[in-house]
Amino acid sequence: MSRAHLDAAAGLDPAALKDQLFELWTQKDLATLHMVALQGFSKLNNTLEAVLTILESCPGKQKGRSLTLGLQILIEFQIWMKEHPQVSLSSLPEQQALSLQRRALSLLTDTQPKFMEALINIYQLSSVDPSILRLQVVRLQALNSYKEAVAIAIKLKLQNELSMEEMCIPLILQDKLSLAESYVQGHKHLEKALVALLDSWCHPDFDVYQINKQFPRLSISRHHMGAIQPKMLTKHVIRLVEKYNVDQALCPNALYKRKLDSLRYLMYKAYVENGMTEENWSDHVQFVVGDDLELQIQLVELLVRYSSLRKAAQWSIRYNIPRARLPSAVWATQQTLPQHLHQALNNNPTPNEDWVPSPSHCEKFYQVPLTRDKVLFVDTPEALQRCQTILLKEGAVVGVDMEWQPAFGCVSSQQVALIQLAVSEQVFLIDLCVKGFCQHPDTISFIRKLFSQPNVLKLAYGMSGDLKCLFATWQQLIDEPLKMKGVLDLLNVHQKIQRSKTKRKQNGPKEVLVGENSPEKGLSLLVQQVLGQPLDKTEQMSNWEKRPLRVNQIRYAVADAYCLLDVYGVLSSRPTEFGLPADLHSISASQTEKVKEKKQKNKQDCSKEECHGAQKVSSPSPAVEKGLLCGEQPYEDLPSVPPQQLRVVCDNMLQGLGRYLRCLGVDVVILENTDDHKKAAELAHQESRVILTCGQPYQSLRSQVGEGRCLLLDCSEKARDQAVRILRHFNIRPTTSDIFSRCQACNSDEYVAVPRADMINMLEKKGFLKDQDIDQSNRVLGQVDEEASTSSVTPARPRYTHQCRWASLSGLDPDSLAFPGGAPIQLHTVPHGLLPKIPVFYVCTRCGKVFWDGSHFERVLSMFQDVFHIKDQDTETALANH
Repeated sequence: MSRAHLDAAAGLDPAALKDQLFELWTQKDLATLHMVALQGFSKLNNTLEAVLTILESCPGKQKGRSLTLGLQILIEFQIWMKEHPQVSLSSLPEQQALSLQRRALSLLTDTQPKFMEALINIYQLSSVDPSILRLQVVRLQALNSYKEAVAIAIKLKLQNELSMEEMCIPLILQDKLSLAESYVQGHKHLEKALVALLDSWCHPDFDVYQINKQFPRLSISRHHMGAIQPKMLTKHVIRLVEKYNVDQALCPNALYKRKLDSLRYLMYKAYVENGMTEENWSDHVQFVVGDDLELQIQLVELLVRYSSLRKAAQWSIRYNIPRARLPSAVWATQQTLPQHLHQALNNNPTPNEDWVPSPSHCEKFYQVPLTRDKVLFVDTPEALQRCQTILLKEGAVVGVDMEWQPAFGCVSSQQVALIQLAVSEQVFLIDLCVKGFCQHPDTISFIRKLFSQPNVLKLAYGMSGDLKCLFATWQQLIDEPLKMKGVLDLLNVHQKIQRSKTKRKQNGPKEVLVGENSPEKGLSLLVQQVLGQPLDKTEQMSNWEKRPLRVNQIRYAVADAYCLLDVYGVLSSRPTEFGLPADLHSISASQTEKVKEKKQKNKQDCSKEECHGAQKVSSPSPAVEKGLLCGEQPYEDLPSVPPQQLRVVCDNMLQGLGRYLRCLGVDVVILENTDDHKKAAELAHQESRVILTCGQPYQSLRSQVGEGRCLLLDCSEKARDQAVRILRHFNIRPTTSDIFSRCQACNSDEYVAVPRADMINMLEKKGFLKDQDIDQSNRVLGQVDEEASTSSVTPARPRYTHQCRWASLSGLDPDSLAFPGGAPIQLHTVPHGLLPKIPVFYVCTRCGKVFWDGSHFERVLSMFQDVFHIKDQDTETALANH
């Protein structure tokens, strides 16, 4: 027999074919690879087995590659099989087929979807006994390949064969919740189980480290462990409840956490910012607290801290809270309340309100030039028809705004309660709370006509938020999408004004460090910039579903829509004064193109070497000690400046950096974990701040602010090193007098000094001292009096005295122990054991946080010794004073 006949009988060696294909693959000659593969498959004996042999010897998965050699071979093999339908698994004996399936299963260690799908289809893996498939998943989990295990389970539809907790918990611990969501998607019992699992982690007693012990082989970074915290978990639970449309009863812990956070926010809004009316606050508190006894008790305790014992006592009577659950001081105050105050909260009459506000209000805020009779409620099909004839006239200009009941994060979107439509002489209020009117066919038809008319100009501000609630109100607008024509979002125009303003003002590096700090934001800021007066936002957080609406609510709703007409009139008549093009309608589209161009440019820049080196703040070489930030040279040619002149906003990935900078006297706003990165850009525009960020948000944020106003840092660096880099970049030279000149909690620079005796009296008055503590405090006060009689030495003020503002203790409310801004002293944070040791406490007047002299000063001084503007003797003096 000839050699050729022997080769044909033996078939082509799979290893030889693999070597040929590998060489062509490395040469990127896919055309030749295609022909060689098809010819080679025909020469193989037992083709299905030979292909597995080839795949088993292929290089492993290549990170970042969308196409690997193994996947390319499978693609070519599928093409070949279409021409050779006789080659299939069903043509083999059962045991041989099962053996090949087991080998194919062992190759399923790659999460590449196309690779997995090809193997599953060619070797019919879906028909394998589930117990065998489950073993492969368990094997991958034992190798810590949790992501791959879940991907295979999803492809082979094994969710009902596996434990949801064992599959999903490792993913969640590795910050791969989205993959866990994909795993349970479409399986109602698993969706509910995932929600219940995450909610159990929102319980106050939850310990993530105990969960981690269940997976000892799983290595979890500190960053991922830090992400497993109640605030973020609560956000995910609420989102999944809506996504999976499951009963909120499945997540009691998350709802309690969200409502408690809402309650604290309402306290801050009402008693610190003074940004809510008493009636609005009361409405929202009742909505949040509901029938939950624990929340009712929390309300009373918060009122003790933020308001007064009398108010806390009134609300405790209202909710009939058991005496055993009340602070002793609240129960005592209950007994002293006159009988008429017991019912005051239940019968809270609405005060008479005039349509025309007070002269002081008119002088301070924007006013609508309309009388009350020009505001028309629309709550019937007949009234809607009359409204439609005016609003849908060709050439009409309509200001559009919407109001909805705040849900404080318990749902992601709310239904619209009121739509305000303003024209030059009238404002129509579409009342969607009237029974039957909201879902009336004529109402929905009118909304479609209004937004689709190209010849009717609709003015809005931040239309995306309104549309989200609009779609939540009418599912029909999602099923049959709403056509949007003739809409001008003044938010885009406002952003253009802000960018133009920044460019005009920015004459040099110093402009980055200073700027006007306007308390207004959003539409109110735009109205102030264009019309000279801001909006009164007191009624913004109203109960918009309660009827009848109060006059102040109506006046607020009317102003929010009508001001859009006035702003548009000024901007369209004098665009150049605000740095705008003549055609305001061109801004939205042109800005989108500019953003795209910037993103493309950023991508190109990042492909260059300097983006990976110079533009990223990382450990510098000795030759370039100061390093570079975002391609910007350090301001070393400028004279050194004090920390107070640097104003920055740190994104939520740089909270540690923000606290260090604040500790050294820098004016720092720190984003919360739940804040969107876009908030950093808003603060940069509104308050002339520099953005400090790291990671992906940099490219987006840099495109929204002026040159040099967004700096990229290396997240792998320690927060201390990041802080040093920032100080050197801006040539900031702090002194020991700057340490702690700002409140670490809220960034305020105003304090009040509270002597020990006053602190003890406050703790006793608010019920924070027990009987034995009171006896001890009396002994301390006696000792203090004795020391005072023999010594004339007064405790020295802190070194940062001249770097911040000092308020008088006389400004403290004697009843609530709150500052004029509404923040109560955080007495619950004062350790009783410190009272004999600390002569003076220092309290932030904005948030009420209590500080005292301790060893922290020395630690900060030591940590930043190389950047302080001090001499050795200054250090010794500083340490001696602390």
